[in-house]
Amino acid sequence: MYEYYPLIVVGAVVGVFSCLLLTAYLLVKDKKQAMGFDRQMEDKEIMWRLLAYAKPYRRAFLLVGFLMLFSIAYDVLSPLIIGWIEQLIVGDFTMPQIYRAVALYLSILAVSMVCTYVQAIVLQRTGQRIISVMREDLFVKIESLSQEQLNAIPVGKLVTRTTNDTNAISMMFTNLLVNLVKNMFVIVGVLAAMFMLNYELTLMVLCFVPFIILFTVIFRKFSRRAYRRVKDCTTDINTYLSENLSGIKITQIFNREEAKMEDFRNRSNALGRAKQEQILVFGIFRPLVYMLYVSSVLCLLFLGGKGYLENRVFLGQTIASGTLVSFYMYISKFYNPIQSLAEQFNWLQSAFASAEKVFTIMDMQPVIQDAPDAVEISKLRGEIEFRNVWFSYVEGEWVLKGVSFHVEPGQTVAFVGSTGSGKTTILSLLCRNYEFQKGEILVDGIDIRKIKIHSLRRQLGQMLQDVFLFSGTIRSNIALRDTSIAEEEILAACRYVNADHFINKLEKGLDEEVRERGNNFSAGQRQLLSFARTIVHKPAVMILDEATANIDTETELLIQDSLEKMQNIGTMLMVAHRLSTIRNADNIIVLSHGKIVEQGNHQTLLAMEGKYYRLYHLQSRREEMERTKNQEGTSSAAASSS
Repeated sequence: MYEYYPLIVVGAVVGVFSCLLLTAYLLVKDKKQAMGFDRQMEDKEIMWRLLAYAKPYRRAFLLVGFLMLFSIAYDVLSPLIIGWIEQLIVGDFTMPQIYRAVALYLSILAVSMVCTYVQAIVLQRTGQRIISVMREDLFVKIESLSQEQLNAIPVGKLVTRTTNDTNAISMMFTNLLVNLVKNMFVIVGVLAAMFMLNYELTLMVLCFVPFIILFTVIFRKFSRRAYRRVKDCTTDINTYLSENLSGIKITQIFNREEAKMEDFRNRSNALGRAKQEQILVFGIFRPLVYMLYVSSVLCLLFLGGKGYLENRVFLGQTIASGTLVSFYMYISKFYNPIQSLAEQFNWLQSAFASAEKVFTIMDMQPVIQDAPDAVEISKLRGEIEFRNVWFSYVEGEWVLKGVSFHVEPGQTVAFVGSTGSGKTTILSLLCRNYEFQKGEILVDGIDIRKIKIHSLRRQLGQMLQDVFLFSGTIRSNIALRDTSIAEEEILAACRYVNADHFINKLEKGLDEEVRERGNNFSAGQRQLLSFARTIVHKPAVMILDEATANIDTETELLIQDSLEKMQNIGTMLMVAHRLSTIRNADNIIVLSHGKIVEQGNHQTLLAMEGKYYRLYHLQSRREEMERTKNQEGTSSAAASSS
């Protein structure tokens, strides 16, 4: 039997050396590969940032570490106890000895099961709390970004970062880290126990390690690519869904369902192929490792069994039947953690990739921030002044060119002009949705860049053409979940803007359900609700952007009546689609290609017979033609019915 000894020793040395290479590969190679994929942060930095989230829960992780010792003890000691029981059965034994051995095994098993259960509960609770905090931080960061930054990031990507990527990080806290540590200790403990039993058989087991290293290296190369493809395809399909479900009306109007379905099918198939590649990689790796496990078991049975039969001596050491049984169990406990380590390190890198994406969003600095000397304002009078303001969305392409005007407190000022003249841009700059490049914008004589953003926006009430309503109730959409606003105030605001005309007809009144984006209400009803929402928050300056566009005649009368009432509240800035709604404005500013070409009241501008004059008469003739056409249609219908 000694002829096997040199071969086993050489194989064992190679195996130990391969273990060192595996450790270096897992800890160093990942970083180099990750940086090769243009990652902006190293694994070490990501780990420290993740651990910073776990720091407040260090006591829970210490408890988990303590409980983990019992499960490790079970993995290391259970084969020894089973081997002991087997030797008792084969040799001379008494039933009390068997009872004690079985009771010891069951006790260790029961303690391990209880500790594992408690450990899982603690980990899940702690992990979910950590991820909840991370999601909240991510959501707050997204809310702080400017419109320019949000427009550059597809909504689907932000949703993926907040859901899918944080879920991958959650797995790291609830499963990966603890199991990685546990598997390392189990491998060390199992090897120590095996050496204590029979070091030659242990060296035989180590001979198979080089093959494990080879398979692991190949597996990791392909699995990394598969993981990244799955992540990219998941982000792509989420982005596509977010965009197309929001614009599904356009798809239906133009009868493009089949084309959109084909696009979705292609993305879904791409995700399916990526998943299949991921499954294929695991499907090949697992059987290979299992083949090594079976091969080592066969070698154990052959060499150990032969030594046991030949005077129970193998390579100078006694081979007992209990030793063979223990080694059989230890081989399984040795291979399972190695196989798990390879997979878990890949999942860990997947979590790191997700964390890198999340931290990329968290590290974004808002383009628009409070100045160090920014002040808080409690109440505005409503005086607004633009001084030679220049602005461009794209560098060099000026949207506003030296715009200057002055609005007195309580005045109503309207902006008119062709599409792209800069009307809406002026209102966006006043709200600091974007930062202008030149000039000054003053509110009550204070540069808006010297006013805290939340303090400024609290004084501004915006009513846009495309009204956005949240899922919930009419009450929650008007109050925006501000519990300090009483129901009487909400009802008073609804009456003031004539929204009570349709709310009173609803079965549940203010508690009527509002579906996604308010699609169960008409455009006019949504606009009236936005008026009520603005009034109830008591702004000093009201901003209306095309508030009367695409509204039916009956609702337009209600809206115009509401506008006349709101003009008495404070300063009002309007972008007008229908010039008939701004005839009573104190000042009308006419814009063309980013410049102010005319300004004055309605009568003054008509007398000038300039751009406003032409726009007004062109629109008046168009409205007259529409009224004539409607009257003719009504007369024809009446004649047909008679």
